[in-house]
Amino acid sequence: MKVASATLGNTRVLPVGLGVPPKRTFSWISFTPNNRNAQQKCAIARRRSPAHETRALPGTALAALLIFARSTYLFAQADPASEPAVLAVAKVLPAVVNINTERVVRKTVRDPFEDFYAQFFGYNRVRPHEIRQTLQSLGSGFIVDPAGYIITNQHVVERAADLKIHVTTNDGKTYNAHYITGDDKTDLAFIKIDAETAFPFISLDDISPNLLGETVIVVGNAVGYGSSISRGVLSAVKRNITVDNIEYKDLVQTDAAINPGNSGGPVIDVSGRLVGISSAKMAFTPQGVPTQGLGFAIPAAVVRDSVNRFKKIAQKQPEPANRPATSEASASSAERLFGMQLQNLSEQLSDALGYAQGHGVLVAAVEPDSPADEAGIERGLVIYRVGKSEVNSVEQIDGLLGRVQSGAKVSFTIGVIRTGGRGRQLATLTMAAR
Repeated sequence: MKVASATLGNTRVLPVGLGVPPKRTFSWISFTPNNRNAQQKCAIARRRSPAHETRALPGTALAALLIFARSTYLFAQADPASEPAVLAVAKVLPAVVNINTERVVRKTVRDPFEDFYAQFFGYNRVRPHEIRQTLQSLGSGFIVDPAGYIITNQHVVERAADLKIHVTTNDGKTYNAHYITGDDKTDLAFIKIDAETAFPFISLDDISPNLLGETVIVVGNAVGYGSSISRGVLSAVKRNITVDNIEYKDLVQTDAAINPGNSGGPVIDVSGRLVGISSAKMAFTPQGVPTQGLGFAIPAAVVRDSVNRFKKIAQKQPEPANRPATSEASASSAERLFGMQLQNLSEQLSDALGYAQGHGVLVAAVEPDSPADEAGIERGLVIYRVGKSEVNSVEQIDGLLGRVQSGAKVSFTIGVIRTGGRGRQLATLTMAAR
């Protein structure tokens, strides 16, 4: 890697890496006496006692002491825990959350074989039918009020009548949340955690001045990896971009990595003040040319104004009734012990998947490197038995696994039973709880 240098007057200055103390070069200074008498004096001096040497060279001892003290100071300065970026991340990270959403959409589908029969055999057997499909999205957000109000992107929690929102805080706790309001023009949305507790939050009273070239840090749930950090500079302000035929104006631009899942997460400066909210990145130009380091965020000033407006709307809405304070109570014990996220098989979902109704619990997701993953369990399979007990709901599995301790072995009968006796594939697996 080439290192550029700059000249200041007659002094040559080398750039210093971030977080690395300037390199100092020390040279040993020596001399050789030119005459025999001097050599004899040096020999005599070397045969003197240590006490004489100490008294003869007081300046050398003092210099060594100063060098040691300076070295100790430099090592203290190089401590990563004292870096401004590290302190800024530690300040905001407790308020950053991962957001998972689920919503059911209805689609009308036609069987292509029935279209074929209608075209070539002259009779119409085409019977379009409706299926329900569960769509999931993943994003980030951050708490802006101790009551649990969260700001994120509208496209992360796009509103739907049967939208389910799960929020995971930095300490690993998962809560249910509900949608309050949003704004498509700014791509901002406001949600609230359903819990009566005080949460750490990011203050919007003191936001970053957003100066060109300042160091910025992106925090969020990058591609599912929670609490991910990337770093760059503020490249530009007042950028306009178009996404899905919607124009977003006055965005800030950064070369810090913004990946899928970062949407809705905070972009901060090295003082921990909000720069903006991660929103989009440009991977290709309109002409198809790949790009690098082109990420965009909604400015902190726009976020602050939107939050103030959203809070007024929230105050007029009644609190949702009968919502659990945290989803840990309703989340499957199988997720905690074996890494399986479970979902009840409703009549509509069973029809859409072609599974026999009234039997089993669907495996909605499998955590990588979990006991379930190592046992070969995949998303879409169905749990029909836990031990010797048949199960038809997540609640039943919770009850059966409620007293299971870490290391205990539990057998599961897993597979697929198709409707109308079209297929039956079952296997019994034994897994050790983690």
